[in-house]
Amino acid sequence: MARPSDRGTIKWTSLMMPEHVEMVQEVFKEQTKEEKRELDDQQIQDHAFALEMAVKDNLTVEIKYHNGHNYTYFTVKVVGVNSDTKKVRCIDQREKEDIQLNFYDIFEVTVL
Repeated sequence: MARPSDRGTIKWTSLMMPEHVEMVQEVFKEQTKEEKRELDDQQIQDHAFALEMAVKDNLTVEIKYHNGHNYTYFTVKVVGVNSDTKKVRCIDQREKEDIQLNFYDIFEVTVL
């Protein structure tokens, strides 16, 4: 059974064409977009040091990462940092999958 607050949403989305529903979702997504903040050189060096330390000592870190839309948190084991491509290879501790992050999209690194 629909909640009272859902009644209007269910009523109107059933009358909308799928293309319109998709457009409304896209507009909502754009309204909630969070711009990526720029880091200074010291913060970039601190991140590089923390990531290298995590690789060397097999530490788990929490990374705050800008995914192009907003910030996401990952709890990862850092496998390697490629200085040529500026990619950080990690294993996500929740999903147990291998991921690659762009170094310059990392906003915060916290050693756990």
